[in-house]
Amino acid sequence: MRRLPALLPFALAVPFVPGFGQQPGTPPASADQTPSFRVQANLVLVPTLVQDNSGRPIFTLTADDFTITDNGVPQKIVLEQDADGQPLSLVVAIETGGSGAGRLDQYRDLGILIEALVGNIDHRVAVIEFDSKQHLLQDFTPEWGTVNQGLSAVTSGDAGAAILDAVNYSVDLLRDSPPAYRRAILLISETQDRGSDIGLAETVRSVSDTNTIIYSLAFSSTKANFKQNGSRILNDDRPGPPHGCMGKDPTAPDQNKLLQFWNCLGLLAPPLRVAQLAVLAGVDSLRRNVPETIAQLTGGEYYKFNNGRSFEQALVTISNHVPNRYLLSFHPQSPATGPHALDVKLKDFPKFKLTARRAYWVDTSLGVK
Repeated sequence: MRRLPALLPFALAVPFVPGFGQQPGTPPASADQTPSFRVQANLVLVPTLVQDNSGRPIFTLTADDFTITDNGVPQKIVLEQDADGQPLSLVVAIETGGSGAGRLDQYRDLGILIEALVGNIDHRVAVIEFDSKQHLLQDFTPEWGTVNQGLSAVTSGDAGAAILDAVNYSVDLLRDSPPAYRRAILLISETQDRGSDIGLAETVRSVSDTNTIIYSLAFSSTKANFKQNGSRILNDDRPGPPHGCMGKDPTAPDQNKLLQFWNCLGLLAPPLRVAQLAVLAGVDSLRRNVPETIAQLTGGEYYKFNNGRSFEQALVTISNHVPNRYLLSFHPQSPATGPHALDVKLKDFPKFKLTARRAYWVDTSLGVK
């Protein structure tokens, strides 16, 4: 895998910001130069970032330096080569409702920052805004001028902040991406969900059953918003996938979907029951900070911002990290239907910080996603 040295943090004045494997201004690769990449239904992709104690990306590791377990079972790992040069489908999801309505002026340079983040690779970018509902401002396009028109159409919304619904909507847009394209969401929102119809189990499945990575930039919700959230997210009484262990039990209409979901994990892989306390702690994190939790779930990154400057700094940091990510993969052997928990570790570098995808879903009708 070709690795690029990281830029100095928050170096907004530098001539370029590397993005997804190429520098802006570099001629696009010809057809015979396009990096090869395996696209298979039963291939699980695990984007992984490794940093030292100072936060600098480490880009000299090999597949032998990592271990991955899938529901506790060790997997044979492959390090995908030149994955950072692959085409990209990106959805930019901006909260314009709730507290987000007062933040829109902080995003005035968003188009420039997104272009720098993506870099000079084949790409398609869509723009949505959301409050209590989702609104498609610009469908997928490779033209930056058209993307900027979509960004300029952002306007203040209602009092809602349906973050989970917006993520699900974005994932649905990405499902039709060409197979060779990587999928990513740039989520800009407050920390608390207000008004989503989708619940926890549905969201976990939505973000886990596609190879989509989520980068979240968030500002704090108010205390008043915090108090009124959580019941719909944590108590989802609607059925999950039909004919599976997440299917609704008609004899237990008031069953807590959260507990059913993680008990389902335990059924599929008994050793995971030992980790349920840690899982529930992660769920509590979802209640407190939705964008942070879903970013961690996909192996993406989360940054908090308070103003326009810290917003720009966060995006530049993500841009510096993107080309220095490893893309690990494996073929699960006879995977059980339902949610799978991933655990990625380094063998010999205990002091390094590792950020990686934590879950995926197996559907009997669709295969591994």
